[in-house]
Amino acid sequence: MTGSEGWLNDGLDMPCEDFGFWTPGVDYMAGWREARESADRLNRALLSVGFELSVVRTVASTNEDGQGVVRLAAWPGAVDRLAALLEARADGDGGAA
Repeated sequence: MTGSEGWLNDGLDMPCEDFGFWTPGVDYMAGWREARESADRLNRALLSVGFELSVVRTVASTNEDGQGVVRLAAWPGAVDRLAALLEARADGDGGAA
């Protein structure tokens, strides 16, 4: 993909190997709502440490069973920066989350 516009979306139309067809009777919205709350919380945390959501963000989705899934979508440089922040946190706190 080129450019930064449109490369991140809400996660519901992200094709991936493990995503199948929706099953009638499965409450996908409940799982998505739960994932959305978690994704929003992590997005706020990313913003609070200086990330732009145009380069790294989380998106809500569901799996084929309707369970909420939070996916991280990011440019490689942003992932490297996030990994460095997490590694520094782990080193400074004995690895505890």
